[in-house]
Amino acid sequence: MMSSYSGLRTVPARKYELIDVKDPQLYREQFPYTEVPKILFDGTTVPLDFPEDIWITDTTFRDGQQARSPYTPVQIKEIFSMLHKLAGDSGIIRQSEFFLYSHRDREAVEACLSLGYKFPEITGWIRANAEDFKLVKSIGLKETGILTSVSDYHIFLKLKKNRARTMDEYLGIVKAALSEGIIPRCHFEDVTRSDIYGFCIPFAQELKRLSDESGTPVKIRLCDTMGYGLSYQGTVLPRSIPKLLYAFRRDADYPSEWLEWHGHNDFHKVHTNAATAWLYGASSLNASLLGYGERTGNPPLEAAVIEYIGLKGSSSELDTRVITEIAEYYRNTIKAVIPTNYPFIGEEFNTTRAGVHADGILKNEEIYNIFDTGRLLNRPLKLMITDKAGAAGIAAWLTDYVKFENTLETVEVSKRHPGVKRIYEWVMEQYAQGRTTSISTDEMIAQAKHHIPSLFESDFQKVKKAAVLKATRIAEKISGSPEVLSMNADTMEKYLNNIAKEEGSIQLLSIINTDGQRLSQVYTQRGDKGSFRNLMNKNFTEKDWFQSVLDKKERFVSDLFFSKYTGRMIITIAEPILNPEGNVAAVVDVDFIFDELVKLLSNIPDEILERRKSF
Repeated sequence: MMSSYSGLRTVPARKYELIDVKDPQLYREQFPYTEVPKILFDGTTVPLDFPEDIWITDTTFRDGQQARSPYTPVQIKEIFSMLHKLAGDSGIIRQSEFFLYSHRDREAVEACLSLGYKFPEITGWIRANAEDFKLVKSIGLKETGILTSVSDYHIFLKLKKNRARTMDEYLGIVKAALSEGIIPRCHFEDVTRSDIYGFCIPFAQELKRLSDESGTPVKIRLCDTMGYGLSYQGTVLPRSIPKLLYAFRRDADYPSEWLEWHGHNDFHKVHTNAATAWLYGASSLNASLLGYGERTGNPPLEAAVIEYIGLKGSSSELDTRVITEIAEYYRNTIKAVIPTNYPFIGEEFNTTRAGVHADGILKNEEIYNIFDTGRLLNRPLKLMITDKAGAAGIAAWLTDYVKFENTLETVEVSKRHPGVKRIYEWVMEQYAQGRTTSISTDEMIAQAKHHIPSLFESDFQKVKKAAVLKATRIAEKISGSPEVLSMNADTMEKYLNNIAKEEGSIQLLSIINTDGQRLSQVYTQRGDKGSFRNLMNKNFTEKDWFQSVLDKKERFVSDLFFSKYTGRMIITIAEPILNPEGNVAAVVDVDFIFDELVKLLSNIPDEILERRKSF
């Protein structure tokens, strides 16, 4: 374990005065612009200052959304829940920041707040103006980030101001935050191109003074906006991360727990730079899931979790298997394209392609596996097919593929299967012709589809699965609505009537009490009501779906069948409505028209028919 260097001062910090230059300091010797930025050394080093407590903060829903299509509020809530599941209430993933500007932003924040988690704490992000504080206060957040650009590139060339006026305006907005009882987090944008002792440290000392006067923390996020930061010892400011942290810790006398690092990956240094900031005095590392962020992205949060474990020596408070759940959610629900060799989450990150490695893997997986990926990430080492795999290896590969693909019931493929024998013969022929590399996933899938097609879903099965998922989400929306949960007949009737009109895939919608009697009217599509007249006083006690929901207290989903009332192919979904004691109070019964559900699947080619995972 690494020892901690406290970095605490024994004498008062020197007071640094703002240097209000006439012309911008652009550090042309380091940033010539017409050439690659220069890495300069001065031969001096600073000591490690590893804080006793370090943690991760999340920017998936702020910076992470600036590099991709925005998440829906539902997706944000589900991802936020997985972040909580990953670290629980340990505080290792301490905060998550959100935009607050649009109705969609605020809906997402309110959905996450409703979960009631202690961690990650929800914080905001606003521009440096007083009006934006109204947004923060109206939602009830305790902390918000504030954009405070610190380089002369921004102060002179973008804001068209000077340093003195800029600092004065920043301090004014921080005072406004403190007066509202909100913890301000000043985002020192472009800090690795800024004048550290001419602007940043004087500004930080003024922030520390305001904090001391108010008794409220004023945090600083060090933003390596362009990815210029360097982890190497002996490099010069403003790019040197060790010296940058040393300046804020020693010369500005800033506490580690109020310092946060936010990096970008323009020069492929984002993860190492973030870890370096930890080592030299910042308690907080700001990261984004999968590294999504403006331009080249931010430190990947999943990598920060693994780095945390390496530095702290323990993973007992983290469920690292959730990293795999998050990756699967991005692949399957968000439809994110994740490179197959992406560390920790790529579909083949723990698969080696080199044929010469195969013998070692078969003898002992530790030889070529980074750690026990099966236990820590729920991602067992992948089987590779070579001439040494044998029929048993091929059968095991196929079994694992079907299990990972999760498109059919899990099956065990026997080494005696005729298709396995034919694939084995094909593999051996490849090596007889001089092949030296392992058989790729694509090649194995092609052979399996040819020789054992029963392992794979048909296009119809895939569309059916997607249609059922769509129907389930609509049924969940209905059963979880405040109107239905109120169990008030008048309140429900108006809502159910509107839902039936809005959702053209619904053939029939009704709510049944535990005695099998209807609590609501029977809602259908226009012109269909006459077909269901004999349901008006029907008792549903003997129906399989009704008994299933009562007995199991969980959703019932039927197979496809033809409606005896309309002749259409339909799916029945029955959802329980539970009372506060956890007992079934009523059942929502919805019949969906399969053909109409399929019409809602506008992206079938991308989402269903072309989906194939290389396991």
